[in-house]
Amino acid sequence: MWAASCLASCCAACACDACRTVVSGISRRSARIAYCGLFALSLVVSWILREVAAPLMQKLPWINHFHQTPSREWFETDAVLRVSLGNFLFFTILAILMIGVKSQKDPRDSVHHGGWMMKIISWCLLVIFMFFLPNEIISFYETMSKFGSGLFLLVQVVLLLDFVHGWNEKWVGYDEQFWFIALFVVSLVCYLATFVFSGLLFHWFTPASHDCGLNTFFIVMTLIVVLVFAIVALHPAVNGSILPASVISLYCMYLCYSGLASEPRDYECNGLHKHSKAVSAGTLTFGLLTTVLSVVYSAVRAGSSTSLLSPPSSPRAGKPLLPLDNTAEEGHEKENAKSVTYSYSFFHIIFSLASMYSAMLLTGWSTSVGESGKLIDVGWPSVWIRIVTGWATAALFLWSLVAPILFPEREF
Repeated sequence: MWAASCLASCCAACACDACRTVVSGISRRSARIAYCGLFALSLVVSWILREVAAPLMQKLPWINHFHQTPSREWFETDAVLRVSLGNFLFFTILAILMIGVKSQKDPRDSVHHGGWMMKIISWCLLVIFMFFLPNEIISFYETMSKFGSGLFLLVQVVLLLDFVHGWNEKWVGYDEQFWFIALFVVSLVCYLATFVFSGLLFHWFTPASHDCGLNTFFIVMTLIVVLVFAIVALHPAVNGSILPASVISLYCMYLCYSGLASEPRDYECNGLHKHSKAVSAGTLTFGLLTTVLSVVYSAVRAGSSTSLLSPPSSPRAGKPLLPLDNTAEEGHEKENAKSVTYSYSFFHIIFSLASMYSAMLLTGWSTSVGESGKLIDVGWPSVWIRIVTGWATAALFLWSLVAPILFPEREF
């Protein structure tokens, strides 16, 4: 009996050691995916608290100190913002700690890849602590989240540009008729979708019975941008292609729709206000899905060859060095093996901005933490954030086309 007990204890100890070894290996190889999992967990927690935390928060005197108790929606929004603030602080602290990490020998490299139990505990404590903060701090964070969300949308644009240019180069590189036909078909579908989408926007957001000059301006400007994309991309002096132009055109039209759909529900030119619940649910689901996919994609791309996410000392940040002999090559490989392959600090900044953006999606880009406690699902700030993001997308795409001509000595 005693021998069996000892044997069981030894087996359990060996199993625990094996699990720790496996977890350590996984954390080293899949730290980026683990952070994505933690971010996804924060979205789940935000969603749950938005549905169930209101009755408890109404009993907290430092939150509910109004003369008249706010609506349940106010507390739901407040709960989401507090979880988001804790998530934002967690990733921002990591981003600050990781500034300047260029080598795997840096002690902070182990902080980035390991210590997951302490990270989870720290994240939980931060989120819990946020529920003890006064409403004024949450109101300030909510205002800042609108600007942070705009920055996150710009990060999405940069990643989208990187993706479509890579997609185009890959298919063109096959140099076969089938892939050229595929490029044409995908581009045609994107353009058809863009123009059909624009027709729906005119139908929904420019009713004939009202003067909707602003909405007409937004839609027409987007169509002009789409035309400019095609002209510049097909110009002989530009090394462009119609595929990236068509994909970015469709994305700009979606941003235009997203901005128009964020107009106040009582605005006479918002033709979707009669179906606000269905539209909000669809927009929320799609927005959360694209947020998670964007963060996962950025995490995966952080280890790729893109110079945006690679530190200056990384071997992936620029052109590969050509060794003069085998000895130099071996020494160069050893040196590269010690360098980090992406910027840890920028990696965590992406999650910080994504925390702000997800909070705005879950709260409907609200302006809810105020003295009146009134919840406003959408508003003009969110409209202009989406519209300006669309214009910034157009500017970045055009710059990616003309920059090689303006600066031929640089590699883009």
